[in-house]
Amino acid sequence: MTATLTAPARIGKSAVWALGMLAAATGTLESVVTPTLPLLQRELSMSPAQGALISIAMLITGALVAPVAGSLGDRYGGKSVMLRLMAVVCVGGLVSSLAPNLPVLLLGQVLQGAMVGAMPLSFILVRKHLPTGESQVAIGVVSGLFVGGGMLGTLIAGPIAEGLSRHWMFAIPTFVIVVATLFVHRLMPDDSPGRSDDAGLDWPGLVLLSGILVTLMLVLALAPDMGSRPLLLGALIVVLAAFVTGWIAVERRAASPMVDLRLLAKPAIWGSYVITFAVCVGTSVSMYLVPQLFAVPADEFGFGASSTDIGRYLLPGAVAAAISGPLGGVAARRFGSRAVVTAGIGVMTATLVSLAFLHSEVWHLMVGKALVALASGLCITAIVVKTATSADAGNTGTATSLVLVIRVIGFATGAQVSGAFLTARTPSGSEVPAESAFVTGFVIAGVVTALSLLAVRTLRKGVKE
Repeated sequence: MTATLTAPARIGKSAVWALGMLAAATGTLESVVTPTLPLLQRELSMSPAQGALISIAMLITGALVAPVAGSLGDRYGGKSVMLRLMAVVCVGGLVSSLAPNLPVLLLGQVLQGAMVGAMPLSFILVRKHLPTGESQVAIGVVSGLFVGGGMLGTLIAGPIAEGLSRHWMFAIPTFVIVVATLFVHRLMPDDSPGRSDDAGLDWPGLVLLSGILVTLMLVLALAPDMGSRPLLLGALIVVLAAFVTGWIAVERRAASPMVDLRLLAKPAIWGSYVITFAVCVGTSVSMYLVPQLFAVPADEFGFGASSTDIGRYLLPGAVAAAISGPLGGVAARRFGSRAVVTAGIGVMTATLVSLAFLHSEVWHLMVGKALVALASGLCITAIVVKTATSADAGNTGTATSLVLVIRVIGFATGAQVSGAFLTARTPSGSEVPAESAFVTGFVIAGVVTALSLLAVRTLRKGVKE
């Protein structure tokens, strides 16, 4: 039931930029592990399997926290939940920066994963305190700065870890998060609860949803080795199906469900989720394949680029990703989310297919990666805007948090499939995959992205009619 609310205080640009600063800082902290994983493995004496665990720990936590944070924000107010969540993230960043060994670093990463919940809470706040047109632009700014922060973290993590130490690559973004949180606390007015639910939190639904997400991430992690572990993979799929069945049954009967299944049945909502998954799979494949192509020896079919060179080559993509959020918000306001998503999918599909046959020069990959980053950012921002404005005000956090969860799953799926594909197409006795593996990977990414056009028509109608 939606509570009767007084008119919320209108916020200024400074409050929106405080949320954007927080999004950029959390995006930076989220992304520092991946480019420095070899260094962490050496310094902490980690095996490749332990390194993989570190790389997905935050993703798993984030996938669990995002829907919970969105639901709590809808019920009890976005600002109060966000401040508590950021306290957990700051503790996690501090633990990671001081970690002397793998278990402590793993704990820090688990705590840092709470940062993913900040995004749906930001969307709750801007929607409550801004009119529809301005909230669309604000959502784009926050989304774009989060993506831009992630790209920034990828670029600076290596130089900071090598020039200072691995401790500082965690400490610096954590300090910025502390400052940004203080700005949000000062500039953002308190928001009243969006829903009055006497039944309290849906704990059975939360436990089952957590089981779904953890099992799904494990299935994705084991997918590259499915040939050697078929029984384990099959058992996990059975467990996943059981969790999904149980969760649907519980949510249908819950007096105050964590996720209202009626919301998921709306075409504008489930269509947004399908598009998000497909676009993120395509984006993830390109994010994985392009750096790999740069690193292929020059006497093969690559460029023999170093880590520093690769970071420089990816810089245009980082800039494109950073501006895609604000641009997507403005475009969605002017042309509509459906038009923006359609254009973005078209550009992504054409670029991915072109990269399959045109990757003989560095600038081919630089331009292609930048176009994919821009088009993907436009799509995801427009989808978030559509989801946020299609759901009723009391479900903004829940609906948008699920977009973020599906984004994580899509990126994880793309990365795992790409890694498995390159491994399978690497000739015996060689460390370099066959060029045909990259060609096929880009084509598959383009096809998956193009198929999401089938769901675009569901964006024609929103929920609020």
